[in-house]
Amino acid sequence: MRKKDFDVIVVGAGPAGLSAAYVLAKAGVNVIIIERGKFPGAKNVMGGILYRKPMDDLIPEFYKEAPLERHIIEQRMWLLDEESHFNMGIRTQKHNKEPYNCFSVFRAHFDKWFAKKVVEAGALLINETVVVEPIVEEGKVVGVRTDRPEGDLYADVVIAADGVQSFLARSLGLRKKITPEKVAVATKEIIGLNEKEVNDRFGVVDPSEGVTIELTGPFFEGIEAMAWIYTNKTSVSIGVGAIIKDLIDHHMNPNDLLEKVKSHPSVLPLIEGGDTKEYLAHMIPEGGYYSVPKLYTDGFMVCGDAAMLVDSIHREGSNLAIESGKAAAKTYLEAKDANDFSERMLSRYQDKLEEMYVLKDLKFYKNVPELLEEKRYLLTDYPQFIIDAMAEIYTVDGTPKPEKFRKIKDELKSRFGYINLAKDMFTIWRKLR
Repeated sequence: MRKKDFDVIVVGAGPAGLSAAYVLAKAGVNVIIIERGKFPGAKNVMGGILYRKPMDDLIPEFYKEAPLERHIIEQRMWLLDEESHFNMGIRTQKHNKEPYNCFSVFRAHFDKWFAKKVVEAGALLINETVVVEPIVEEGKVVGVRTDRPEGDLYADVVIAADGVQSFLARSLGLRKKITPEKVAVATKEIIGLNEKEVNDRFGVVDPSEGVTIELTGPFFEGIEAMAWIYTNKTSVSIGVGAIIKDLIDHHMNPNDLLEKVKSHPSVLPLIEGGDTKEYLAHMIPEGGYYSVPKLYTDGFMVCGDAAMLVDSIHREGSNLAIESGKAAAKTYLEAKDANDFSERMLSRYQDKLEEMYVLKDLKFYKNVPELLEEKRYLLTDYPQFIIDAMAEIYTVDGTPKPEKFRKIKDELKSRFGYINLAKDMFTIWRKLR
């Protein structure tokens, strides 16, 4: 009889791994989580927005006790050039009442709280332990080898939630080594401000209310990049993520790019006078649907960033991680009932994600990375035209409005040509079908 220490081994105590372990522990499964950091969240970085529903489905009304910063009542999108920004967004009271839509968070605080709930549910958490390799016998994953003395552990199934590099998934041949065009590097600063400064600068009254701003456009000079500003209780998170290949091609240092964002005339007043509390950097999978690997093999499933499950268009990662962790756990429970941990049985995990918004959303945007690579001017020329057109409309200089609109129409024809404009619109429509 094969050795077995646990029913399930979860590698990585981020949102995906903790979600999987929580579902399993609640179901009475003997599960261990192996985390390489000093504590869950110690090595985890994200922009800082957590959507409520995936977590609320797991732990109802978690937001009443979890260490969250502010619930978000307004989400802005700025098209940015060197001296202007064009603002779009939504501010609604629908997001200003329970159960709320999303929150700003610090992962170091939230993950530690989440892990405590998982342990209380019955899971065993081991920190400061590195998984060296999967243990494979007769073609099946049966455990993991750790860096601890006599650190081999055996289980029915291993769930890998070991981050964007996912050594486990790569060592099993499920994933290739990640390439610079399919991963972004994100740099982020936490800038301290007092509560009144945060409220006044972002236009909120209650200290529990928050605002997010996403920034893109010609300011980034054709680099596929997006910056963000999120409000916390007494600080602001500001960061920028950019495709690594673009940074290399443009000879741009990610820290220099962040400093450039911070000095923009629209951004500087929001953070001026604040002191840097923390500086973080992290890699984010950006390959989209086509980069999602096969997510299972005999005795093994992979979820979260390790499975490349990030929707960069809508800056969603943690919610996809939580959903994938839950789906992996539910698949294990079905496999346990059938006493079948084969690849065929665990393939239900990928089926579940295909049926959910997790892979449906990624599939919807599956051609966007290729589109932006082919038509990089979509990130620069069109946003610049919109900024210029709005500046023209709102500039009162004695020119009659009909003449202004004629000027904008002529500029549109001059810059793009109606035929090229129609071609681009058709291409975008076709890529999103």
